[in-house]
Amino acid sequence: MASPPRGKKPGPRSWARRCATQAIYEWQLSGREPGLITSQFLADHDLGQADPDYFRELAHEVPARVTVIDAALAPFLDRPPEQVDPVERAILRLSGYELIEHPELACRIVINEAVELAKMFGAEQGHRFVNGVLDRLARVTRPLEFDAPP
Repeated sequence: MASPPRGKKPGPRSWARRCATQAIYEWQLSGREPGLITSQFLADHDLGQADPDYFRELAHEVPARVTVIDAALAPFLDRPPEQVDPVERAILRLSGYELIEHPELACRIVINEAVELAKMFGAEQGHRFVNGVLDRLARVTRPLEFDAPP
């Protein structure tokens, strides 16, 4: 797992997102049961400072709700979700889930976390793609956050 940028220590949810991104990526490629992937991940990897409950939620709920998440993302993609790079697809699905299911999280936090994950794990310019898709999704799912004064 990549180290955080110098001087910046990620919080428990950030670590949970990193671990969940890897678990979701594995699920996408292998098609294995998310519960098995989660159990194996917990046995084989040190979650470090990660929030284990949030990791489990993300690793289980993203696959369980993938149809709804993909439908929400689809209008903002230039290709079907299956054709998006698997790393970026895992990040988009995880963050799409958070935008849809966790209104208590500010959309800017969700998007910023996703961009950091894309910089860490994705292709060279993948973070720009992730940012653009999630910004448009957030404007639809969280319009009040964009209408509010800064």
